[in-house]
Parts: sequence; C-alpha cells; structure tokens
Amino acid sequence: MLPCPYAKKCGGCSLQNLPYEEQLHLKQAKLIKLLGRFGRVEEIIGMEDSTHYRNKIQAAFRSKSGKVVSGVYQSTSRRIVEVESCMLEDECAAPILATVRKLCASMKIRPYDLESGQGFLRHVLIRKGFVSGQIMVVLVTTKGKFRSERSFVNELLRRHPEITTLVRNINPTDTALFLGNESHILHGEGYITDRLCGLEFRISPRSFYQVNPIQTEILYGKAKEFAGLTGSEVVIDAYCGIGTIGITAAAKAGEVIGVELNNDAVRDAIRNAKANDIKNIRFYNNDAGEFMRGMAEQREKADVIFMDPPRTGSTEAFMSAAVSMSPGRIIYISCEPETLARDLKWLTSHGYKAREAVAYDMFPFTENVETIVLMTKQS
Repeated sequence: MLPCPYAKKCGGCSLQNLPYEEQLHLKQAKLIKLLGRFGRVEEIIGMEDSTHYRNKIQAAFRSKSGKVVSGVYQSTSRRIVEVESCMLEDECAAPILATVRKLCASMKIRPYDLESGQGFLRHVLIRKGFVSGQIMVVLVTTKGKFRSERSFVNELLRRHPEITTLVRNINPTDTALFLGNESHILHGEGYITDRLCGLEFRISPRSFYQVNPIQTEILYGKAKEFAGLTGSEVVIDAYCGIGTIGITAAAKAGEVIGVELNNDAVRDAIRNAKANDIKNIRFYNNDAGEFMRGMAEQREKADVIFMDPPRTGSTEAFMSAAVSMSPGRIIYISCEPETLARDLKWLTSHGYKAREAVAYDMFPFTENVETIVLMTKQS
C-alpha cells in the first residue's frame, strides 16, 4: 500500500512504491551510470526522517462544485489534484491552507481559473524557517481589488498567530505557480530569517532557498571541504541566490564575489552579509554567464568557483568564461544529474577532471537528487 492517498493522481512522488533504502539504491545506480565515467561517485547520503522535509510549500486553488479546494498540479498536466495534506511538506502548511480555503468560501473570494481567466486567488506560497520557526505566507493573486482584505488578514492571523509575515504578490500572467514582480506586505516585515551553518539568512518571497534545510547544511559542509580554502583565495559564488554558499565560505577565503540574476535575492544577499558581519564579499545583480565573460575579458582570475545553476544546467558561455579564469577548483552543485553529466563532459574536455562526486537525497520519494562534484584543473 502506498503511504500517500494522493499518489496515483498527483504523480509527484514517483518512488512511493519503493522502500526508502531501495529509493537510495536506485538513485545511486542512476548517478553511477551518468557520472561514473568522469570520476568516483560516493555513496548517496540519505535522510533519517524522509517525510515533511520541504520548507517551501506551494498550493494551487480552484473551485470544485461550488467548493474552494487546494492542491498540487498533476505532474503530467495543468489539472489540480485536491490535497489536504502532503507527506513531503512541513506540517505547518496544511492547517494554514485549510483556513485560507474556508475564508475564501465565507468571504466569496474566487480562486483563479486558468481556462477562463476569471477569479482572484491563484496560489499560496508558504515558507518556514527550519531553525527560527518563522512562517511566511504569500497570497498570489491576479490584479485588482482584494475583496475584504483587512477582514481576511485579521481572521487568518487570529487563527494562526504563528504566521510571522503575510504578503500579497500579484501575478498578471497566465503562468501557474509563478510569482510576479509586484508585492504588498499585509503583515510583518515581508520576509523571514533562518539560520544555516550557524549564520543568519533573510529570505524574501521571490528568493531561492534550498527546500531541504537538513541536507543543505551537510551539502554546504562538503562544498567548503571541496574548496580547500586557506584564507587567501579569490572565490566566485555563481548563481548565488541569497548568498548562502559564498557567505558560509567567506570566513576562510580572501575575497568572495557573488553573482545572481534575481534582484530580490541579491538584495537579500547584501543584507545577509551585513547581518553576519561578512566584509570580504561583494554581490552583483547580473546573468552569471555574462558577468563571468566580462571578468574573463578583463583577464581576472579566480582560485575557486562555486556554481549552482538551475535544473537546466549551466551554459557553454559561462563554462568557457570559467575555464578561461583558470581556477584551481570548480565545485559544481546540481539538482539534475542529466544536465550535470552534459556539463561535466564539456568541462573535462576543456582541461578539468572530476575528482569526486557526492549525492544528497534532498528530495525523498521523488526521482530528483542533489549532487556536488569537485573538479580540479589538470596541469
């Protein structure tokens, strides 16, 4: 029997039919098949408790027979599968979402319909600080007046005083589970803070932050180990997000440069460096590939490059610029083994060797896996 009653309809947890140890074996075999030709692949690091690990929850809303329901998009379509509680999500989410559903029904706030383009509430994003316990709730809506806004906010906070901040985000497009550029703070500061690797990080609604904090802390420890910093190195943290990797590495580096395209994340990164009294780090709001190419054209050098690209992987422009800067070490963090293998093939054909790869099961019950690879420059 599958552990989740929504498994067959949802499709998100494609490995639910396997015991957890078998899930790990399957992922390990896949990694060896894809990455083994480049270097040693260590045994995958699993979780002691493989449920309720996600600190970021997104629930889509719709009307069903006159009733307001919420859930997840089916993995193979835009159809919303009604889900009352998810075994992967932090347990704070389900009761908050239940209240939002009730308030929408009682205050006649219509969920948005992708087909007709009618309605108001598109989806709800919830984030929870693993250490701080702070909770952010983001109501993603269409444009227009928020009907009964103050009553909605007051009642939601009355029933859930644990909510630290409440934000309305406006998404005017026809894309699902997407945050727009316009936000309005309804309660609190508009962000939460959390602690990772002993440091404090500010997290805004649109900023990237790893969804599995337990595994992230272990992963970043390995990243610092791979970097082998002695205190004098020039380090680049590419695709840096809110600066987590660069800031955790800064204490043992000479200089750290972070680059990130998301301007909200860069603002968070700058504040995070100040909050942790990190003075040897600078952040730039730019495309990582373009920024690196500019540095390469100026004949600037780097000793270590951390790269943590999106699921689609890096670009040849970025990797070409990185190689021309001649770093002794490149630490590649990836959430997609297929694009990682593609990029390793390019890097190994341009003077670098993969020394070691370690995988972390950041996403139990799914086929996704996070991998970190140490690459060194060949003489």
